[in-house]
Amino acid sequence: MAEKYGWFTIESLSTMIAVSESTPGPIGINMATYVGFTVHGIIGSLISTLSLVAPSIIIICIIANYFEKFKDAKIVKMIFAGLKPAVVAFIAAACLSLFVSTLLNLDTAKSFLEYFDWKCIALLVVLLGVNKKYPKLHPIAFIVTAAIVGILFKF
Repeated sequence: MAEKYGWFTIESLSTMIAVSESTPGPIGINMATYVGFTVHGIIGSLISTLSLVAPSIIIICIIANYFEKFKDAKIVKMIFAGLKPAVVAFIAAACLSLFVSTLLNLDTAKSFLEYFDWKCIALLVVLLGVNKKYPKLHPIAFIVTAAIVGILFKF
């Protein structure tokens, strides 16, 4: 939808996600603020952030009043059990889209080997290896490292 209206491209979406993940706070709010600012400056960022947050706060306050009464109900437990796979599916779809747009060159490749962004794949493998060896390393260390590598190797 964003590409349809010319708001931003898949590549700029990847940048927005990276910026949103590297700033403190929930990624959804950071993303809304970033998109709002990109489209309409400071006013756009304020409106998009409030538009994202306000309905959730209102709905959560209403649900919280009633949830305490029904939290042990069988139907509520079944609803939450059904929602879990849907949430996983949405996250997996977003990850797949980000994976394709980051690690593959589908638009510019002229041969099989050119389909892959080898620099990004190498960085991914190294960071996964470091994460496996040092699982308690703070995510900021990975973000800073990836940013430095991107600058040094001109990603």
